[in-house]
Amino acid sequence: MLLQSPWRPYLADLPGSPSEKLVAALADDILEGRLEAGARLPAHRDLAWSLKIGVGTVTKAYAVLERRGLTRSVKGRGTFVGLVQAHKAGGIDLSFNQPPAMLSDRLLRRTLASIAKTVDPTLFTHYPPPLGHDEHRRLMAHWLHDLGMPADPDRVVLTSGAQQALSVAFSVALRPGGTIFCEALTYPGVITLARFAGYKLVGVAMDEEGMLPQALEEALAAGPKGVRSAILYIMPTMQNPTTATMSGQRRQEIADICRRHRIALVEDDVYSLTPLSGRPPIATLAPERTFYVNSLSKTVSPGLRIGSLVVPEGQMERSVAALRATLLSVSPLSCAVMERWILDGTAETLRSAIRMEADRRTTLARSILGDAVRRSEIAGFHIFLPMARAEADHIAATAALAGVAVTQPRAIAADRESRESGLRLCLGAPALPDLRTGLTCIAAQLKSVGSRSEALMVV
Repeated sequence: MLLQSPWRPYLADLPGSPSEKLVAALADDILEGRLEAGARLPAHRDLAWSLKIGVGTVTKAYAVLERRGLTRSVKGRGTFVGLVQAHKAGGIDLSFNQPPAMLSDRLLRRTLASIAKTVDPTLFTHYPPPLGHDEHRRLMAHWLHDLGMPADPDRVVLTSGAQQALSVAFSVALRPGGTIFCEALTYPGVITLARFAGYKLVGVAMDEEGMLPQALEEALAAGPKGVRSAILYIMPTMQNPTTATMSGQRRQEIADICRRHRIALVEDDVYSLTPLSGRPPIATLAPERTFYVNSLSKTVSPGLRIGSLVVPEGQMERSVAALRATLLSVSPLSCAVMERWILDGTAETLRSAIRMEADRRTTLARSILGDAVRRSEIAGFHIFLPMARAEADHIAATAALAGVAVTQPRAIAADRESRESGLRLCLGAPALPDLRTGLTCIAAQLKSVGSRSEALMVV
């Protein structure tokens, strides 16, 4: 006799089709630990009758959950929770920005077993072309198109992660010792790369949408002149660290300014999980001068270190030279996994799961931290708490003493002396119970700082 399922059926109160609502409800209960590993899920027909939905809807939802590795089906027995939550000992790390883990060991084993049966051995017996194999570039172009970035495969370069793509773009578009204009608060990896390579960084003032066009205009007018003397680095969607997202008009203004000043720009779009209506990539507005960067490690799985760089017309030869100089190429096994996952739909399933989990974690953070969180219309796997530098430094230090690591405020400032600052909290890496504990700790630190400020005002 089959065991009764412990799950009480419901549909998540979210936009979407019935199957998407069912996936969200079950995924939430599995990830939160309300359904333990090995727990049996309701039979298809029983669940369909209980929720007044079609049997096909249940079948579709269960298939999505199994592709995500949250469940497993056993022929003749039913469907069971397949995820085992892992909890790491030690501190809680809110400083490392990665997407929530949606890849199960079961899914990975199935993928590798499938690849083993069909893999082309020449992927491993020959050096790959510097730009990546043509078929893999075509697949990446298709993936980017689904994210709202139409790309000619002949202008797509595959790299070993987004960081290498940025390094190649900078070396192609900028002379040694040149100037990178960027947001005043920017991606720590670019700050490290620029200082190591000897580029000068100039931070440009920001508002709720990101970089201010007028401030950029003034900075470029006062800055170095000439092609390859200066470039713009910008992240218009889910900006790291501030989470700002530009409107379509702002993107067009930025593109027009770069065109007038005849400078190249590097667009970092690694946090785009879905196309944004009316807000296309800047690369589509100024394709003749934009180097567009994306990465599967942020949208599918951190271990899939495949970055993509879409280069402007006429820049491929220099890009090949820059790639050869790095002595790095994309892992053949990673490319084989990418090919399998894009063709069989796993990549899209994982991206959708990351988007849903990012939304849930952002909602959790806002419920704990309240108005301290900078509002963002797009859910991602980092949030930003704007505050003065001294306050941010104090909270980062006291949180560390409590075992919670956050991004150091100095790591996000283009100008080392800038007082404009805040805390970037990364939500993707910790298990949910640890995330809740870490955010509660930050909330307590915020309250303590607020109380101290009020006491000083009274005195």
